[in-house]
Parts: sequence; C-alpha cells; structure tokens
Amino acid sequence: MTTREMAQAVIDAPSACPEFKEAAQNYLDAIGTDGEKKAAEILVAEAKEDISPIDGTIAFFATDMAKEIFGEEVAAQKLAHAKEIKAQGAIYCDCPGCVAAKAIIDNKDLF
Repeated sequence: MTTREMAQAVIDAPSACPEFKEAAQNYLDAIGTDGEKKAAEILVAEAKEDISPIDGTIAFFATDMAKEIFGEEVAAQKLAHAKEIKAQGAIYCDCPGCVAAKAIIDNKDLF
C-alpha cells in the first residue's frame, strides 16, 4: 500500500475523526511540495493519537453514551465484536479508521 493509499483510507473511513481526515487530506495536498515532510509528520502523529486500543473500545461500547450514539443493539454488537477480536489477540480496534491509523503507524518510515 502506498502512502497515498494509506492517506486516502483515512479519508474514506467513516470512523476516522475530522482532524485525522484533515491531516490525511493535507498530506495528500502536500505530496511533492516542500511541506510534504511536515504534513507526513502531522499525519503520523494524528494516527498515533487516534488509534484506539481494544480495551478502550470495549470500555466505550459498554457505556450509556455508546448506546445513545449507536443504539442499544448496535452498541451491544460492537461490544461483542470487540471482545471477540481481543480474545483472538487484537491489540487495537478494527474499525476502518483504526485500521488506517495502524497502517500509517506501521509504515511511518515510508512517509
């Protein structure tokens, strides 16, 4: 996966926060310019800030807030899924935003 594809994955992820999406777009806009290195540093830092450890994901989906945001049934499904992937060894959430963040973190030397 190229750095462009990784940044685009952030933009395309419905679960990525606006700041992460903005950092990804800024990186894409900066490719080939003098600002590319700085934009890449910001994108990697944002990925590290936004990736959710699986324990945090589990804790969140057990809250009343998650039930209010997603509805009780969806929150329960997401909680069960998070517990399942943790049992299988997951360290981070596997939503599209976190998957994109992990790819960026794991490949930060390419940026």
